[in-house]
Amino acid sequence: MGLFFTYVLAGLAIAMPVGAITVEMTKQGLKKGFMHGWSVGLGGMTVDFLLIIALYMGLASVLAIPYIQIPMWLIGAGFLAFLGYDSIKNADQDIALAGEKSNQSCFTSYRNGLLVAISPGNLVFWISVFGAVLSDSYDADHSSNFFIVGAGILVGILMHDIGLLTIISFTRKVMSHTMIRWISIIAGIILIGFAGYFVYEFVSAIRRII
Repeated sequence: MGLFFTYVLAGLAIAMPVGAITVEMTKQGLKKGFMHGWSVGLGGMTVDFLLIIALYMGLASVLAIPYIQIPMWLIGAGFLAFLGYDSIKNADQDIALAGEKSNQSCFTSYRNGLLVAISPGNLVFWISVFGAVLSDSYDADHSSNFFIVGAGILVGILMHDIGLLTIISFTRKVMSHTMIRWISIIAGIILIGFAGYFVYEFVSAIRRII
């Protein structure tokens, strides 16, 4: 049980730094409410869960191959740049203030979470994080420990998402249409910034093999 709670804290620590998923979750939570923001988080957690299974099956060693990893950074940059552009372009649309009901389904937000999470560059980043955290827990003779650790990490990420969106829900009640619109624009700029970081990683990786 102590192992589980240790990695719940590790999951919280992993989720704390502001990443592309957090930005998208915050934007959707402010524009459309708690459930839409959480749907983004659930989309990301779906990929996190599949990554844990894939790491157990040996995916990390495949993605560590430079000729597979390098193009993933560039493709990932394209994913995030598209979402950032869409966030800026549609900043004034689909805003439901506190007490209003969004006219879009939560599935749209869930899909956005999946898109951010399966961005190839993002997969490389998270696999490196998960790989570092999970590698120490893998033991062929005690494989159950690996899944206890994985479950602890996912619970930690879930706690982070719920805590963040609870704060956003209260903040949203005092925000105007214009304020939410500008936050959506800023979120788009940040997502494009992450895309730029992925391009930088792509160029750096190319230089290392030349």
